[in-house]
Amino acid sequence: MAKKNIEDVDLYAILDVQISATESEIKKAYRKKALQCHPDKNPDDPKAAETFHELSRALEILTDAGARTAYDKVLKAKAAAKLRHKQLDSKRQKLKEDLERREREAASGKDSKLTDEQKLAAEIQRLQKEGSRLLQEEQQRIKEEIRRNKFGLNEPYWDPSLNRIKIKWKADKNDPNNGGYDEPSLRRFLKKYGNISALIISPKKKGSALVEFTTKEASEMAVELEKGLAENPLTLKWLNERPVLTTKREQGAPSLLTERDYESIVLTKMRQAAERQRLMEEMMKEDQGL
Repeated sequence: MAKKNIEDVDLYAILDVQISATESEIKKAYRKKALQCHPDKNPDDPKAAETFHELSRALEILTDAGARTAYDKVLKAKAAAKLRHKQLDSKRQKLKEDLERREREAASGKDSKLTDEQKLAAEIQRLQKEGSRLLQEEQQRIKEEIRRNKFGLNEPYWDPSLNRIKIKWKADKNDPNNGGYDEPSLRRFLKKYGNISALIISPKKKGSALVEFTTKEASEMAVELEKGLAENPLTLKWLNERPVLTTKREQGAPSLLTERDYESIVLTKMRQAAERQRLMEEMMKEDQGL
């Protein structure tokens, strides 16, 4: 399904809040709905990840002052235009649309004058470049709450290094632009799903890269949803065929380390230079095997 333009989506309806809702009310509504539709709680629902992504996008825009102001302005303009259209007969409406079209064409020739839609697009682009710290915090909060309510000590421990993702795209071996992708552009596409612990582009083979996220949820959403450039789509596949979970602790067995200890160990390892070198070696081995 083609992704809708942000100005055609009612973000307030997605979160089920009023346009006048405060930031606190928006975050509260997000947490309530995110807990209901989170992919971890709905493993049999193929649309759960997409719904969760829509909620996250709504939170990201409506809790950023600049983006929300631009979005509200477009929303109000569209509502006002819809009301005006109902009040005009077909002849007057055609004359009005012709006049608006000429005004837009005249305005488009002046760099200093942007339409409301262009201003909103610029705010969305800024968010994509900067990322949303609040969104990451809320997603982490949701993940921790689900984890607290799930299986207790028998919950499986997830090792991110076992769930690396292989990225492929079309690129001629003599293409200096590598099919339109480099490390910064791949990061822009992927960072919206979560924190990236490692991203390596093959130094020998064009159109090939490896990525590793710090969370299982981010990895799953990226594999399911990310397509990259429309003119040269990305293909994301699990390097180990499918996500792998380490063995659960035996029923009733005591735990020597808490989950917080496990996470601390994993994060420390992710920061080590050896992790990046290991990814590079895997990429080299893959190139040699082709």
